[in-house]
Amino acid sequence: MSDEGAPKSAYELAMERLRKKDADAGIEQKPLTEAQKAAIAEIRNVYEAKLAQIDVLHHGKLLSILEPEAVEVLEQEYRRERERLSGERDSKIEKARAGR
Repeated sequence: MSDEGAPKSAYELAMERLRKKDADAGIEQKPLTEAQKAAIAEIRNVYEAKLAQIDVLHHGKLLSILEPEAVEVLEQEYRRERERLSGERDSKIEKARAGR
């Protein structure tokens, strides 16, 4: 990162503190394998496409609705669906990181 004599950035200092905190807590850092990196990239791509799809569908539905109450219901459904997909994506990424 930086030379031994050069001052460290706030980012470098924060990362050192986090690594020390993890080490004290017994959390082990293992580098990801190429297979894990590929699996995570694939998961991100799939869910990026799914999120883009619901964005397009949502905006299309919004154009056809005039009642404010119906728009609010549609917005709530849209947010729930985005949260669900984001949660699924994050769960699958964590499984890939763990090697499961």
